[in-house]
Amino acid sequence: KFGELPLASDGWRHRRSNGDYFIIHPVQRAYEAYGLSNLTFPELGISEPLVENLKQQHVLSPTHFQVEGIRAMLDGSHLLLAAETGCGKTYTYLVPVVEQILRRRLHERQRDFNTPLMLIITPGRELAQQIGAVAARLTDGTGIKTRIVLGGRTKQQMLNPSFEDIDILVASFGAISKLITSGIYRMEEVRYVVLDEADTLLDDSFNSKLLHLMKRFPFHKNHLQDLGEGIHGTQLILAAATMPSNMEELLARLVNVETIEQVLSPNLHRLMGHVTQRFMRVRKSDRPQILLDLVRKDAKRNVPTIIFSNKTPACDFVSMHLNGHGLPCVNLNGDMILKLRLGQFEKFQQAEVNVLSTTDVASRGLNTIRAAHVINFDFPLYTADYIHRVGRIGRIGSRNDCLATNLISSQAEIGAVQRLEHAARTTNVLRNVDANVKGIIRRRMQKLSGMPN
Repeated sequence: KFGELPLASDGWRHRRSNGDYFIIHPVQRAYEAYGLSNLTFPELGISEPLVENLKQQHVLSPTHFQVEGIRAMLDGSHLLLAAETGCGKTYTYLVPVVEQILRRRLHERQRDFNTPLMLIITPGRELAQQIGAVAARLTDGTGIKTRIVLGGRTKQQMLNPSFEDIDILVASFGAISKLITSGIYRMEEVRYVVLDEADTLLDDSFNSKLLHLMKRFPFHKNHLQDLGEGIHGTQLILAAATMPSNMEELLARLVNVETIEQVLSPNLHRLMGHVTQRFMRVRKSDRPQILLDLVRKDAKRNVPTIIFSNKTPACDFVSMHLNGHGLPCVNLNGDMILKLRLGQFEKFQQAEVNVLSTTDVASRGLNTIRAAHVINFDFPLYTADYIHRVGRIGRIGSRNDCLATNLISSQAEIGAVQRLEHAARTTNVLRNVDANVKGIIRRRMQKLSGMPN
């Protein structure tokens, strides 16, 4: 099915192939992949306080993608920002919105407590914390107030709510949907709604509840920004590193798709050309020892490492296995209770621990520029998951010698690897990149049972 192109993984379905490996070497440097623009932030209309705060975060000039995105944001159109992981999508939407909030303050009337101007929704808690921290640093000294709302304490927040001035509200979806419905946060003043990791938020896990929440916002009036007292629309911004093939169908339920301006990166849905990627054919029973050898090697060189597993039990096993052999490792997965989960990612980010064992809960959006090695203990069967996992390294600000190591043991994993290898050899985009895993499974089940879609 791959034509006449010979693949290094061609014979991997045979049991004697154990021990084989191949490596996809980098074809460019990180700065070549992202491409810095000749334009500066002031030339894009960004004010001096924000430029200074960006410099404090070592962001000196925008990339080509950021220039295009910032201009589109300032034009006021609904916007889809689709680009590879780690290229600075968060700043692409935050900088122009904060700039507009600062301009608005010159003539804005006093708003009620808990009525934000900007709502940023994420699928997970760690990503909400990260974006909230970025927004707080960007707005430092400007008087703009940011609040982060996380799940796990929603009942407590409903029984004992806090009321304050809020300009930017960053929240995980599960928490904010309940708090908005109960009236703790009011949405009538919201001018900007951001769905970060939009492909995940629009999949079957969140879809119906998200669409219900989105009906509160006058997206159809976004061209009426501030034409009079109480007359305004809401600008919708979607940020994603993978776009499912039915993205237009999903978006059509929110807004008129023709009103969405798309800013797409040329590297979207491609293997990262500046990261070394190693694929190892191994027996399943050999994986724990191979993992131990890899992590010991990293520990000697002080290399921060993220290990991905497909399911929580494997993630727990990896953590216990490494800790049991004297290699400190923190565990992070979606099944952990909030008290245990909070702070786990920060331990890795703050260099308290150099190894993080996790599931795909940490593969979406988290800015892990400290990480230099990603190990797929379980190889992901869906292309979108592979893109997101490897996207934890090779980011803007990451070191240049990043490595992804993949342990391949099952027949299904071999099929997934062959698709990746074929894309690498032909320098084509990756096919069938669909982050809606639940939707894929549902469609397959319907096909098997003969039911209509």
